[in-house]
Amino acid sequence: MRKLYAFFTLILLSTSVFAANPLVTFETNRGNFTIELYPEKAPKTVANFLEYVNSGFYQETIFHRVINRFMTQGGGFDTNMVEKPTRAPIINESNNGLKNEIGTIAMARTSDPSSATSQFFINLENNQFLNYRSPEPDLIGYCVFGRVLKGMDVVRDIAVTSTANVGPYGDVPRSPIIVHQVKVSKTPL
Repeated sequence: MRKLYAFFTLILLSTSVFAANPLVTFETNRGNFTIELYPEKAPKTVANFLEYVNSGFYQETIFHRVINRFMTQGGGFDTNMVEKPTRAPIINESNNGLKNEIGTIAMARTSDPSSATSQFFINLENNQFLNYRSPEPDLIGYCVFGRVLKGMDVVRDIAVTSTANVGPYGDVPRSPIIVHQVKVSKTPL
């Protein structure tokens, strides 16, 4: 009976390990933070994000838009403020039940609801106006696909950095916030 109990315990534990959501760790010049992704809620968005992560796309990019008490945005520009070429846009999966709440990560996009590619933002407040409200283009919202699991203090530190206008871009950190590496991790760093 003990062997049977041990066997079922082992199966239960191994199943929970394999069922865990993917974790992605950002290593920045301000510290590290880890995001838990929700592939069951936003499968195409998570797959797209992980393709960029696994290809090394985010290495030596910057958080190019920082607005305290709103959000921090990155994933599109290198350290020289040059926009990186991206793959094709993905469909907007904002109607997935997830909300733009403090600490969630969502896809950035243009006014076209299905224009997201590589850029993302981390919500610093509960930004209800960014949530899905209807399929109308102006009300479709921004797709949340994960949440900061560890290191929200680092994200908040990024949020209070001094910003300025750089060329046509506003809210650019005066001192670059560099993403040195983004990698899939087994545990939060």
